[in-house]
Amino acid sequence: MLPELKITQLRHFVWVAELKGFHAAAEKAHRTQPAISLSIKDLENKLGEPLFEKRNAKATNAELTPFGKHFLPQAKELIAHHDRIAKDMTLMAEHKTGHLRLASVPSIASRMLPEILSNFVENAPNLHISFYDDNAGAVLNMVENQQVDFGIASLLHAEEHSDKTFIPIWEDNVGVVCRTDHPLAKFDELHWDQLREHRLISNGTSRLLEDSEAEPLLGHSQFYISNMISLVAMLEAGMGVTTLPWFAFPQESTKLKFIPLTTPNVVRHIGIIRMSNKSLTPAAESLVQFILENSGDAE
Repeated sequence: MLPELKITQLRHFVWVAELKGFHAAAEKAHRTQPAISLSIKDLENKLGEPLFEKRNAKATNAELTPFGKHFLPQAKELIAHHDRIAKDMTLMAEHKTGHLRLASVPSIASRMLPEILSNFVENAPNLHISFYDDNAGAVLNMVENQQVDFGIASLLHAEEHSDKTFIPIWEDNVGVVCRTDHPLAKFDELHWDQLREHRLISNGTSRLLEDSEAEPLLGHSQFYISNMISLVAMLEAGMGVTTLPWFAFPQESTKLKFIPLTTPNVVRHIGIIRMSNKSLTPAAESLVQFILENSGDAE
């Protein structure tokens, strides 16, 4: 049976060898000299060979045996390997190293997460993050396929996703987006039925109208555009109107207007989605807690 080598005993051995004495090693270890002697003796018993030459009353330095000289570099290697693993695991437990993967809907990715992630990684320079932004359906698929540790999106029909945990964080209202010179732009609020006579463009967030009074609009749309950049370009070109949650509205656009949809009043709940039966990595768990603590409402 192979001997079970204790890291503490290996450290004592190296210190005695490098400091040339048991007394000096005892001071470094904050132990008594007899305790260090017993530690070395136990290590020698495990190895089956003496590590230091027998000392006489006049000897002040500890001298390695040939076996001890051969073992010294290997003991140092074992200690270095142990310390490297211990450091890596400690850093990972403190979310300061490792690889974190997350996905988010674009509205949260662009408006909330830049500041949150910047603050989160400030004290974790060796933490690698892979970040994906896509519509809610794609985010949900990435969570299900374990391509990401967790996702940030809305979860429609939560009763169909008993294998997932949803933690709500943000909420916004759905409204109508059109050009500032569009006939609808003169209104301060809209009823869903007013959209019927206009060309409607649906998008990845249109599913929010499901199970609401405005659900008939889903079959009324002439175009479907999944990419937000393309959608904005089409709206600014006057191709039609669309519905979007407030956070997704491109506020930098001077050509578009957001008009609240008050009938029905559709609220989007956005939060963290994770698999219920899967533990998060320490870094991912720490980020979830950080988001919960630093997720004030957007202006």
